[in-house]
Amino acid sequence: MKRFVEGLDRSQGLLFPERLEDHINEDNPARIIDVFVDELDLGTLGFESVEPAITGRPRYHPITLLKIYIHGYLNRVPSSRRLERETQRNVELIWLTGRCTPDFKTLADFRKDNGAAIGRVCRQFVLLCPQMQLFTDAVAAIDGSKFKAVNSRDRNLSEAKLKARMQQLEASVARYLDELDRVDPGHPGRGHIGGGQSSVCHE
Repeated sequence: MKRFVEGLDRSQGLLFPERLEDHINEDNPARIIDVFVDELDLGTLGFESVEPAITGRPRYHPITLLKIYIHGYLNRVPSSRRLERETQRNVELIWLTGRCTPDFKTLADFRKDNGAAIGRVCRQFVLLCPQMQLFTDAVAAIDGSKFKAVNSRDRNLSEAKLKARMQQLEASVARYLDELDRVDPGHPGRGHIGGGQSSVCHE
């Protein structure tokens, strides 16, 4: 009998509850972001609020917010509001953040306070991946620019080629951050890093 593929009954219980881990395969770029950011010393890199506040509402960890921005850069997510929505529905970000869903004000304030540091980390990440052969494709396309992966003809870059690539990468990161600034006019003031009522971290 001919039939279409049918989805699961949404109200049906599962004998074995699914884990977020089951939805992210071993070579998913989200895992690279996760390991890379976890190894960074954010204080040395110039990030603010790297220590939890003694009083007041707990803040989101800068590591969590940075992972969101790197993922957003690689996937060209153009605004803090879009990033907020992605944390609620994108399984890679849900996995990366442990189901934390900071609101757009929290994300915009984090960028306002740490824009230069975010840019440096994005550049460092994109430069590191080809060196470690973490991208299997011949070319990684980011923000409309193309960055060649490691291969036999290209491992030893001349000073001129390296300078050109760095300029290309600098421009790519700058375009992304500029686009966020353009789409997020009138950044909210300081003091929202803890997030508004819509910000939540699920246990």
